[in-house]
Amino acid sequence: MIMMNTPNSLSPAEPPPAEEYSESLARRAWRALVDILETLALALILFYAINLTTARIRVDGQSMEPTLSTGQLVVVNKLAYRLGEPAIGDIVVFYFPRDPDQEYIKRLIGLPGDQITIENGTVFVNGEALDEPYLAIHPSYTGNWTVPSDQVFVLGDNRNNSSDSHRWGTVPLDYIIGKALVVYWPPSDWKVLTMPSGAQAAAE
Repeated sequence: MIMMNTPNSLSPAEPPPAEEYSESLARRAWRALVDILETLALALILFYAINLTTARIRVDGQSMEPTLSTGQLVVVNKLAYRLGEPAIGDIVVFYFPRDPDQEYIKRLIGLPGDQITIENGTVFVNGEALDEPYLAIHPSYTGNWTVPSDQVFVLGDNRNNSSDSHRWGTVPLDYIIGKALVVYWPPSDWKVLTMPSGAQAAAE
């Protein structure tokens, strides 16, 4: 015999008690709040970690043309010289020795103890000529400098229009903020700031 169910025999699902429904809502709200707090905490940790290890600076002026131009934004590695050593050819950001409230960006040319000579448009480090393909115009000035211990010698890439070590002297090592890594703004100017191989060879 086949039993047929009629509409009257169907049992509708009973809604959960109001207390259980309210408790379920509270649990979901609590989990959502915890997720939001965890996300905010992680964002804050990342923010402080990034600011401890890097800096962002805006180029102001023409002293590093054609490598860097006014208005470009650059990422600076603040740990570069805590974990490693400065090298000739690096682009460095530092506090201006005559006014530490100002930050300058230049190219590192001489290390502590180096003898710097500029003549006939060429820079010599300890008698070795630097190959500087990043220059648009070579220096028209001449001079000789000995870099003191715990100091570095820096020049702008726009050699004849740069306030740098050939005018006001060397930079204490502890005034260096970090090494410039990447131009990230505007997007059309994006590039990695690598050290020229010629400068590296001359430094060895």
